[in-house]
Amino acid sequence: MLKTLFFLLISSALFAISNQEVANKCEAVMNGFKDSSSTMKMTLINANNQKRERHMKMIILEKASGNKSLMTFLSPADVKGTKFLNYEHINKDDDQWLYLPALKRVKRIASKNKSGSFMGSEFSYEDLSSFSAKKYTFTGEAKEEMLNGKKYYVGKRVPVSKNSGYTKQISWVNAKTFLIKKVDYYDRKHELLKTAFFDDYKKIKGVWRVGMMRIKNHQNGKKTILVWEDEKIKTGLKERNFHKRVLKK
Repeated sequence: MLKTLFFLLISSALFAISNQEVANKCEAVMNGFKDSSSTMKMTLINANNQKRERHMKMIILEKASGNKSLMTFLSPADVKGTKFLNYEHINKDDDQWLYLPALKRVKRIASKNKSGSFMGSEFSYEDLSSFSAKKYTFTGEAKEEMLNGKKYYVGKRVPVSKNSGYTKQISWVNAKTFLIKKVDYYDRKHELLKTAFFDDYKKIKGVWRVGMMRIKNHQNGKKTILVWEDEKIKTGLKERNFHKRVLKK
């Protein structure tokens, strides 16, 4: 009996995985796309289940120092021409700009305002930055939990930025593929604010890309669904495609 117990304890220690390791592996399986171009559909659903749709184009440039992305709204008419440019930084807050065609001006998003709603959706400006493990601190070992018959690593991550709208996030990562399944976000009052679900992953040229992201706000009853369509990677995008002057073009 003692031998069996000892063996189980040793086996558990040998096969345990830290939350930092999970995060690193999770980031690695999504890296290597170089650049990406896609159309997107955003569906806003209010507490009464009424829906509004928006259509956008998104381009992303993968960089070791932090990705760059540009989102352009194509429809409906009230948001057409609006553009959002994000320069991700690993060791400091991202640079973000929003071009408003009605005012014909570019608005810089201040770091302290990045927890605010993006274009009336349940995404915050902070959510629109690509995930980088270096933007969070991780401690301890990941827990193992079953969800819909699959094993997941469940762990806590805490944003490094003092301007983050979140005190912590709890993530569920597939133990086999290391793809994120869902994330719980806790607000500055340490209360559960929203949950994001990641679905419809596709492998494009050997790289995993997410196909759908759903966010449910537990505090206001609203939801936002984001669907990627016709995504292409390694298309040859350059730095010039993400210069601030493209916002007014």
